Amino acid sequence: MADNDGNAVWHGRLEHVKGGGLVSDTAQTSGMRRFEAISGKTVGSEKLWMGRTHVSPATNSGDHHHGEAETAIYVVSGHPVFVFADGDEEVRVETEPGDYIFVPPYLPHREENPSPDGEAVVVIARSTQEGIVVNLPSLWAEVDPGDT
Repeated sequence: MADNDGNAVWHGRLEHVKGGGLVSDTAQTSGMRRFEAISGKTVGSEKLWMGRTHVSPATNSGDHHHGEAETAIYVVSGHPVFVFADGDEEVRVETEPGDYIFVPPYLPHREENPSPDGEAVVVIARSTQEGIVVNLPSLWAEVDPGDT
């Protein structure tokens, strides 16, 4: 890459996305509001997606997976519960602010917010530049990697 004078440039530029400037035009799951901050669409990233998700009180996201993306989650506020299937068992991981969760590619899961009066807020980073969301009928649904 070169600048306007033909000099070699080995880096891009730092992009600043203000908290109030997040984009809500993302893939959604019932009970959740996803806001995109860092993506190919917003800043030209090629390998990363990052955003914020709000889970309404006394609700859950519905079962879904995130395709080929590895997903890292940081709990900002509330006490969201992350649910996935391990064989015939439903596993529930209860969290609190400051906790981190890792979701492997194609893992069916859901987020729940058991609080009757406060939303849960998490920051999400994914290893793809798009916020992939594939909604499923259950945690035990067959997942086809070609569906993303």
